[in-house]
Amino acid sequence: MEYSIQELSRLSGVTTRTLRWYDKINLLKPSRVAESGYRYYGPAQVDRLQDILYYRALGVGLGRIRECLDDPSFDRLSALRSHLTALETEKARLSRLIQSVRETIETQERNEIMNDEQKFEAFKQRTVDTNERNYGGEIREKYGDAAVDGVHSAVLNLTQEQYEQWMGLSKEIQCRLEEAVKTSKDSSCPEARDITQLHRQWLTLVSNGYETNRHKGIVQLYVMDRRFTDYYDKNVPGCAQFLRDAVCRWADQIEML
Repeated sequence: MEYSIQELSRLSGVTTRTLRWYDKINLLKPSRVAESGYRYYGPAQVDRLQDILYYRALGVGLGRIRECLDDPSFDRLSALRSHLTALETEKARLSRLIQSVRETIETQERNEIMNDEQKFEAFKQRTVDTNERNYGGEIREKYGDAAVDGVHSAVLNLTQEQYEQWMGLSKEIQCRLEEAVKTSKDSSCPEARDITQLHRQWLTLVSNGYETNRHKGIVQLYVMDRRFTDYYDKNVPGCAQFLRDAVCRWADQIEML
């Protein structure tokens, strides 16, 4: 069956303007263009649009989607299974959040006070949700759904003591970064080595094992993505770059100790 651009728009819920943009960036080309200039789409294009929408729902950028779909080794069935796994993970996350909100509402309605354990679980969930909302698209595109979901799961499974340690490390790293930048230290100084060690400890608490190259990749993202840079540079500009330089200089040496 063949669809005009208007028919495909109604079928998919994607605007004709967006479909024209997808054509322009070579993400979704029509099967043919009539002499009148009208675009027409066949079954293969409908399948590709469905794949695009799945990836977009997971926060993947258009450029990355095009690379995936145009890869000769692209396996649609395998990709669909991965989408299903990611969506089920998201469903579970939302279910936990919904349950947490319900419990909070019920507690408020009964004029009860949430116990510390309930508050702690809700707080961890908010931490995960905030991270997903602010940075999920970028880190999932760079490291994959499995790695990001693993980190989120690790955060949710932290004990209160571990969580306090994790947050304490984050604050200490920030303080040391700001002090190092304000005193014009460079990445060769002992302070940079200590910050690298602290950041490694922080990362290891919520990671399934430690890899030096992954550590370097993460701090590289801190200077490539403005939102990460803004987080570290919120008080003293230059902290994100100092952290990147420190880790890239010291991570391998610390690994050998």
